[in-house]
Amino acid sequence: MKNVVLILSAAVLTTFVSCKNEKPTTIIDKPETEVIQTSEDLALVDANDLNAETSTQFLYVTAPSGLSLREFGNLQSEKIGKMPYGTKVKVIDLEENMTMNVAGIKGGMDKIEFNHKEGFAFNGYLSKYFPPERDITAKGYVSELNKFFPEVLYSETNGGSVTNPSNTQSITLPKAQWHEAFFMAQRLFDFPQEFTFPNPKGKNTEVINDGKPKKGIWVSELQITRDDNELEKIAYVYGSKQFDTQVTIVKEGDAMKISKTEVVK
Repeated sequence: MKNVVLILSAAVLTTFVSCKNEKPTTIIDKPETEVIQTSEDLALVDANDLNAETSTQFLYVTAPSGLSLREFGNLQSEKIGKMPYGTKVKVIDLEENMTMNVAGIKGGMDKIEFNHKEGFAFNGYLSKYFPPERDITAKGYVSELNKFFPEVLYSETNGGSVTNPSNTQSITLPKAQWHEAFFMAQRLFDFPQEFTFPNPKGKNTEVINDGKPKKGIWVSELQITRDDNELEKIAYVYGSKQFDTQVTIVKEGDAMKISKTEVVK
């Protein structure tokens, strides 16, 4: 009997020592520095990323033939790149002083980043409004602009008579310049590229004829109205046997207004 007790005691002691030496199997907590993100946290992170993106200013190339990127902030500096029409560029340093005049467009040299290169570009051909894509409608274009610029307005009215109905589409661009509106209208309403932006300096009234009108177009001309070397109105007028159309650009307060009126004959 004594032997049995000794054997049982040894077994218990062995088990106790074994359990004491065995590593604990409890789950170790993660370091306090690790943060488990909730959906609210993720939403906050996304918002911060968005704020960082929107705090950076971007502009778009509006020059139909593209814009040169230069090594230094003058027009005589070496060209280090060519930015096609519609290119989105990051602004590093915005030049607010209009110290230059290129073909009647006033501006300065912004320091920008394009294709991983830093350089300078004439900001008279840069706009905060991204240019319209080919074949997009005026209404569709403003709808795209409104995602970023809700203050841009579009309106459309119908009039005329039963036999000669008319349609007018209008776009209002707050704080835009004449040349911005001109390039936008030229692209949206497809008037000839040979018509370059008219210089504000010149005769009070001027008419520039289209040297190569499309087949079937009877009239195709750019009409310019000035007052004391300041633009008052730019109108592209064209017509055929079927219709008469006029695209006008005027300044209203601090906004530019583009309108297209088409009358069916």
